[in-house]
Amino acid sequence: MGERRDAGLSELPAVHQLAAALDAPHALAVVAARRAIEERRGAIWAGADANGNIIDIARAHLAALAQPSLRRVLNATGVIVHTNLGRSPLPLAARDAVARVAEGYSNLEYELGSGARGSRHAHVEDLLCELTGAQAATVVNNGAAAVLLGAAALAGPGRAIAVSRGQLIEIGGGFRIPEVIAQSGSELVEVGTTNRTRDRDYERAVAAPESRVVAILRVHQSNFRTVGFVQDVSIEALCSLGVPVIDDVGSGVLASADAIDWFGDEPGLTRSVAAGAAIVCCSGDKLLGGPQAGLMIGRREAIDAARRHPLARALRIDKLSLAALQATLMLYRDPLRARREIPVLAMLECSEQELAARAARMQAAIGPSAEVIRTVAKVGGGALPLLELAGPAVALSAADDPAAVARALRAADPPVIARIHDGRVVLDPRTLAEADVDLAATAVRQVLACR
Repeated sequence: MGERRDAGLSELPAVHQLAAALDAPHALAVVAARRAIEERRGAIWAGADANGNIIDIARAHLAALAQPSLRRVLNATGVIVHTNLGRSPLPLAARDAVARVAEGYSNLEYELGSGARGSRHAHVEDLLCELTGAQAATVVNNGAAAVLLGAAALAGPGRAIAVSRGQLIEIGGGFRIPEVIAQSGSELVEVGTTNRTRDRDYERAVAAPESRVVAILRVHQSNFRTVGFVQDVSIEALCSLGVPVIDDVGSGVLASADAIDWFGDEPGLTRSVAAGAAIVCCSGDKLLGGPQAGLMIGRREAIDAARRHPLARALRIDKLSLAALQATLMLYRDPLRARREIPVLAMLECSEQELAARAARMQAAIGPSAEVIRTVAKVGGGALPLLELAGPAVALSAADDPAAVARALRAADPPVIARIHDGRVVLDPRTLAEADVDLAATAVRQVLACR
């Protein structure tokens, strides 16, 4: 065994020799050659059969290196706001806006009328104020940044922020509210209990002798719910306590809850603004349906304080995200158009008939290995965790190895991301755009044909 291994290792070519056999720029050929040699060396040490010409292996690595790692995928999981898949897909208007701005230079921070320097926030501030009733608005690069900047601007070193113990949450990626407050330089004052917090808990924290509480942070329980013997304090009551309130509403519901029944108890931006919150924070790429962004709207003095804070520049939004956000917000001027053209809203409201038609078309295109079943889709992204969206989906035959089929679908072009349920690969048409249904079915058919 040792002799065979040593012989295999001795036959490996030098990196420069293998790279010279590849038709590619030298630096790229060297990377591909090294990877091919490491792959073959690993196989030899593992005692596996070293099959395949090493030049062909290097060429395969070279082809992989030529492909960008960040790619478009087809989401057939049934999770609408899928964090691992980039959260909300952008509406067409936003994609077009990004393309226009990316084409060359832009007036990102330039006043075309006066020829003077302008502010990047001007492109969305008036829109946000128009849509929410806020006095002022600014935008940073994500929702977590909005909370951090709000806490730093309204409190900071030597000052404290009061938070209910029931809202000291952790969301995806280890983002914890106590740590955010610590990073802002502020002291955390916990009030109430895990399940019950009352008005007087906040009042005592604010009025206590030598209290350093200068702000209250209210945090929406985005990815879980407490039920049973629970109590919290409304945003209206918090805003009456005499200190600024930072309201992290999470998902950014801007569409009318009356119009879209699914929103349930998900807090909306307009209610918090009307209540008098100093700063209302949310993500742009969840239920708002836009790009990654952190929206901050509210009272003028509080938003101005956030803009002046040194962190504001470190957390600022880029021009492409800003273009996409502006285009998405403009759709909300016409609520019916927003519900039709913003993919997240359209997926939430997709009718049973439309879903059934997509599922039937996919099943017919795949063939006898597929059948239409009932399944449940989820909103995802830390929004509406209890909501289950029942509807039809396509399940593949249990005779095929589901893990192998799912893996092969991920290797398709474009990759198809499905889920495995009850031992079968399931594709949910709710999260597939109309044009993507046929692409997904073709990928499945090709994968099954190769098995």
